[in-house]
Amino acid sequence: MPIFKRLLLTAFVMQSLMSLSVQAEETREIDPWEGFNRSMFSFNATLDRYALTPVTKGYQAITPDIVETGVGNFFGNLGDVGSMLNNLLQFKPKAVVQDLSRVVFNTTIGLGGILDVATPMGLPEHGEDFGQTLGYWGVKTGPYLVLPFLGPSNIRDGIGLIPDSLIDPVGEIDPIRTRNQLYGLRVIDTRAELFAAEELLSGDRYIAMRDAYMQRREFLVNDGQVAAFDDDQF
Repeated sequence: MPIFKRLLLTAFVMQSLMSLSVQAEETREIDPWEGFNRSMFSFNATLDRYALTPVTKGYQAITPDIVETGVGNFFGNLGDVGSMLNNLLQFKPKAVVQDLSRVVFNTTIGLGGILDVATPMGLPEHGEDFGQTLGYWGVKTGPYLVLPFLGPSNIRDGIGLIPDSLIDPVGEIDPIRTRNQLYGLRVIDTRAELFAAEELLSGDRYIAMRDAYMQRREFLVNDGQVAAFDDDQF
């Protein structure tokens, strides 16, 4: 083999090894608990396969589309309450007014949130949560973390689940039986919404879901501005 070709081949191999080394280092920074996370991912996947997915597909089979849409709108309206409070904590007055207007119009004209009349009126849904609020104030994501039953998260978003649960309107509903039924219905509604996105995952589903989650969360925290992962994020 001519010396020039050998040099090119050597350079290509070295570049490939360096690229793999960088990727491995980035993975360790993002996902240092990969062993635990994969175990939780497998646990959640098994639970989903044999329990949640069959129940959700049964729900979709017997529920008319218009009712299913109404259920999604109802929970979306409840979510606007938490979004409004988080936008308030982020000092986003325009978004606060929009969220408040969404709740008022959808709760009244929209028959308790079953109809989404706010979106056609030009009032966008923001979907802010406390994890995004922490990110807005500079709190780093921390390592990726798969939570049992809850799925993909990270240290920052996991902590954010606590205040989010405290301001969840469903938690104020009595009796407890009705409250638990609403919790269950929301889980089914959320799972139904994920079926379409699930089809986009390919290859190693764990890695695909991890990368998609971390990138999407930073996308939301930065209000739509995509930023590459770097050491300062962890």
